[in-house]
Amino acid sequence: MEKKFVIATNNPHKVVEFKKILAPLGIECVSLKEMGIVCDAEETGTTFAENAYIKAKAVYDICKLPTVADDSGICVDALGGEPGVYSARYGGEGYDDEGRMYLLLKNMEQQENRAAHFTSSISCVLNDETVLNAEGYIFGRLTREPRGTNGFGYDPIFLPDGYSMTTAEMEGEAKNAISHRGNALREFVLKLKEYYHAYSDQ
Repeated sequence: MEKKFVIATNNPHKVVEFKKILAPLGIECVSLKEMGIVCDAEETGTTFAENAYIKAKAVYDICKLPTVADDSGICVDALGGEPGVYSARYGGEGYDDEGRMYLLLKNMEQQENRAAHFTSSISCVLNDETVLNAEGYIFGRLTREPRGTNGFGYDPIFLPDGYSMTTAEMEGEAKNAISHRGNALREFVLKLKEYYHAYSDQ
């Protein structure tokens, strides 16, 4: 059973998150950079799950090692679920994270319904026959101005249900305990443990 997993991302923060949660299973996580892999799969899916699989499969086809990828974003009720899978490309070329955040606030200026949620989908291509999928969510509402500097993306304008701080005002551990990616990672670990248990019983 291969215990070396490739994390299909160039985001060092994501690699650290995966390492932290998979280390207790004896899994070594390596980044694309560490593997010397350059892969920029075109995210043509219409769901987070589809895009996560596209990214994982593209890297797996190169290295033939278990590969994990995730796709995530924010969905706003008043905008019919936008930006959704286009969260990282919201507004098109020329926008950085901060620009996309302010564009979303601008598009929400006249909206009283501020409900929104983050989704994180994880896809793990273990081998040619086995793919594990997991998904996590966090529900809340959009603020009218940014607060906090700890997060990235839309974190400064997202207030989780039941909390008085945005996800950008939370410390790492507190955020991970409730975040969409944290929830998806915990579900993924459960599925991975089930798979290993079933494999060992064969």
